[in-house]
Amino acid sequence: MSVFSGMEISASGLTAESLKMDIISSNVANINATRGPNGEAYRRKIVSFEENYDNKLGMLGVKVTSVEDDKSPLKEVYDPSHPDAKLNGYVEYPNVNILVEMTDLITASRAYESNIDTLNAQKSMIAKALEIGK
Repeated sequence: MSVFSGMEISASGLTAESLKMDIISSNVANINATRGPNGEAYRRKIVSFEENYDNKLGMLGVKVTSVEDDKSPLKEVYDPSHPDAKLNGYVEYPNVNILVEMTDLITASRAYESNIDTLNAQKSMIAKALEIGK
């Protein structure tokens, strides 16, 4: 394990959490999108992580394994005057819940901050170690 392994682990966490915050932002931005490129209402996206482990090198951090559509049902609202209303008068809205998204955003931003703090602590330890030789 090298001196910089901890920094690599923190950097991978920063990358993963940054992508998660981008996906959450997309979910919030499309909270009222009743029609997308495929002609259907927007579906909430979910980011999945897993450890990035190498048998020779050990733990290398985390990696994003997938960004998938949430399979939960879309919200249906009765509004026959809406241009995207079905024949029965119901409009399908995205399965995005703003409370869930904000909770996920806070969690991701705190994890991001934690990785930055860890990175700064590692940087400080390396700088102090280099001062020993003076």
